[in-house]
Amino acid sequence: MPIVLQLVRSVVSPLTRTRLFRWSAPRILPPIERVVGGASGGRLQLSALLVPSLVLHTTGAKSGEPRDTALMYTPDGRGHAIVAGTSFARDRHPGWTYNLLAHPEASITVRGRRMPVRASLVVDDERDAAWARIEAQWPGYRAYERESGRVVRLFRLKPVADLHHAPM
Repeated sequence: MPIVLQLVRSVVSPLTRTRLFRWSAPRILPPIERVVGGASGGRLQLSALLVPSLVLHTTGAKSGEPRDTALMYTPDGRGHAIVAGTSFARDRHPGWTYNLLAHPEASITVRGRRMPVRASLVVDDERDAAWARIEAQWPGYRAYERESGRVVRLFRLKPVADLHHAPM
């Protein structure tokens, strides 16, 4: 990782754990991400300047309607991605986690390239290892779990060649 990026992350990371950030970020960042993503045709995300980022395309758990969410992800070293439903340490799980539980077939867009994925919850005995990977990328990120008072849902997103022919 480049030294400059490491330095910026070490400065920005503690700020993301402040009450002000946790209050303002969910209100400010999603509209900014939509504008930047729309203007770049999905090739750029504001958050991608600091961490690997993707747009998760899910099907609404109740509505069945398409839903898009910009998220940080952590590569797991096997061509998969790990995403964490931290929701800025709020006490409720984010909607996209319910969507993945109801409809694990989804897709992601990374740097303008869309690909189908299958989501699975990270099981209990793999959670600490997953969190270690996430925190190696963004120090202190697990603090959101402690501060939220809930067990954050972690999902592994596995690319699939064709969701219509993938085994269940």
